Amino acid sequence: MALVEVNAVWKSYPRRTGLRTELRTVVQDVSFSIEPGETLGLVGESGSGKTTVARMILGLIAPTRGSVRVDGIDLAHASQAEMRRLRRQMQPVFQDPFAALNPRMKVLDIVTEPWIIHHRDTGLPRSRAALHARAAELLKSVGLDESALARHPHEFSGGQRQRINIARALALRPRLLILDEPVSALDVSVGAQIVNLLRSLQREHALTYLFISHSMPLVRYLSTRIAVMERGRLVETGEAEQLCAQPREAYTRQLLAATPELPAIL
Repeated sequence: MALVEVNAVWKSYPRRTGLRTELRTVVQDVSFSIEPGETLGLVGESGSGKTTVARMILGLIAPTRGSVRVDGIDLAHASQAEMRRLRRQMQPVFQDPFAALNPRMKVLDIVTEPWIIHHRDTGLPRSRAALHARAAELLKSVGLDESALARHPHEFSGGQRQRINIARALALRPRLLILDEPVSALDVSVGAQIVNLLRSLQREHALTYLFISHSMPLVRYLSTRIAVMERGRLVETGEAEQLCAQPREAYTRQLLAATPELPAIL
């Protein structure tokens, strides 16, 4: 069974134009699925609706029409208990690594906050010493030293902040990570390190990824399958290598031609 099923979803927002209110549709009739353990690359230009689709999968917004199912559960009809369980199983990693971190919190508190919030559901220890030890292990898995726990986000580079974001996302041992342009705010070499970290973490933790990007070569490198969005519509899907080698749609060919090849570090 697919882990994620997006079925004919539409999303519209009201827009005031003079004395009239009109609906602005940003996602139109989008359908796809994500199988356990795979990476689906969702690619398209800014404004194509990629992030709106991701927010519907996370349950942050509801579709105007259509349905989203995660682990067999229709989010529109899920109970509070079901949504609480699903939120532990799917975690986001956002584009801006600094904006996603509370600047007033130390890394220890940032990483351990999910454990404290979900303590009753997970049975994880709440003692300071136990949380510190588990947080240190988590930071080590993303390439950071235990000394980072006592510091604040502004004391780190962009790449290190994104590693902290990834560590927090992994805290509850989710099945699905939704990665929304996770390296676009980083320079090329640092971004390449984060991409390679994501590949190794996927193998280690048997993760499923929805990887959102405007870069076709990057999506091709990381993804099992690719879904191409243009102006709110899904225009082409397929196996990553095949779609990039033989794209059917002119828009897909434009995306391939518009982005540079990946750096040699990848």
